[in-house]
Amino acid sequence: MFSVSVSEEGVVVLAGRFDASQVQAAGEVFDRLETTTRVNFEKLDYISSAGLGLLLKTQKRLGMAGHGLVLTKMNKLVRDVFRVARFDIVFPIEE
Repeated sequence: MFSVSVSEEGVVVLAGRFDASQVQAAGEVFDRLETTTRVNFEKLDYISSAGLGLLLKTQKRLGMAGHGLVLTKMNKLVRDVFRVARFDIVFPIEE
């Protein structure tokens, strides 16, 4: 199961398994972002290349306006995926 929501503070919260079947639902949230936004990965168990692609697309779009995504609270498995894909160079990742 996957869920994506936006907290009252404007933080995007991901939970569950973010794979190709969830890209459309997540895209509806990420496509509305207009400023630098924190994305909380604390409850995310898995991310596929399709999920990575959506994050990269959003990062590029926001970057054109001087903004971006700040990724937070990744577990070791998800962080390793970002490291192997070299996305840890593309995104600021905070504990």
